[in-house]
Amino acid sequence: MGNDDPRPGDPRHDPPVNNGLVIKGGTHYVGNQAIGHRAQAFSGSVAFQPPSTEQAARTAELLARVEQLLEEHRDALADPEATTRELRRLREELDEEEPQPTVLRRALDRLTEFVQPVTPLAVAVGELTQTVRGALGA
Repeated sequence: MGNDDPRPGDPRHDPPVNNGLVIKGGTHYVGNQAIGHRAQAFSGSVAFQPPSTEQAARTAELLARVEQLLEEHRDALADPEATTRELRRLREELDEEEPQPTVLRRALDRLTEFVQPVTPLAVAVGELTQTVRGALGA
């Protein structure tokens, strides 16, 4: 064999291999993903952007409104204590130096679920969710 002859087992001359990914059924949310020989996936950090003064004021206003409506409609909620706890958790996370988007989303989703039977609360929480998610850029 000459120097340019392919040698069996030489990875430069082996036939290509399909390193694909097969996912079946259900719903799949895939972030950065790399598949195959020498594949790499890179990601920047996901962070909460500080809200503008207007967003912060609107968020504070909506939090106060949700708290007021929660008191007014407490008896109509299936679990008012859990609703109050989730609202407190949301407020605490919003008060953090760097609020975590996943914690905010989870709190907003749970709060939305808890207040569904009470239309004024559902509307106020919907507005709050839009405001907070707007600050997240999501």
